[in-house]
Amino acid sequence: MFLLRPRFLLPVAAAFGFLGLAISIASGHSFALDSQLMLLFRDAADPSLPIGPAWLREMMRDVTGLGSFVGLGTATAIAALTLRLCGHGALALGLVVDVLAATAASSLLKTAIGRERPDIVEHAALTFTASFPSGHAFLSAVVLLGIASFVGIASRRADIARTCLWTAWILIVAIGLSRIYLGVHWPSDVLGGWCLGIAWSSLAIVLIGRLAARIEAQRERVTGSATVG
Repeated sequence: MFLLRPRFLLPVAAAFGFLGLAISIASGHSFALDSQLMLLFRDAADPSLPIGPAWLREMMRDVTGLGSFVGLGTATAIAALTLRLCGHGALALGLVVDVLAATAASSLLKTAIGRERPDIVEHAALTFTASFPSGHAFLSAVVLLGIASFVGIASRRADIARTCLWTAWILIVAIGLSRIYLGVHWPSDVLGGWCLGIAWSSLAIVLIGRLAARIEAQRERVTGSATVG
């Protein structure tokens, strides 16, 4: 049955996972595991410092930058332009609308829930908004899974689709972990962002993918009719 397939079960489970976390955090509940996991990324002798050498800390700042507005915005613009130039205008427009809507949703959720940033360790990066959900985790999932899926749809090649999706997942996980490492998000913030990102992008990919397929099929019929005529 379709309802038992991982493609359906994963986003549904992710949606319920996000709702559970959001309700718990909005009601003021805290998780002891959050603090324990954060401290795993800190020097036992000096909790103000993340574990590892200086180059690792700098690398994590670079990784977290990939999930910033600038990083994800640049990736979205390049992907949308490429899709448009390759004749997939519907996918390009869908990607841009998807990312803009997710960005607005992220800001609204942060403001509505209003969770404070972690205060048990020193932040190793600047922050400007509330903590839950992690915008880097949520938006990186939306952008990177969207790009990977739309490129796969446009290419019509399973090997390209798989490569793009694996690359996207590696980056998504790395960006999320970098937020915990730098001390700017609780692990539950990142988990919530991942859950929302999976649910959001899954729905968006289905809706936009189907719309784009109908548009391209209609265009092919019109082109074929004109050629025959």
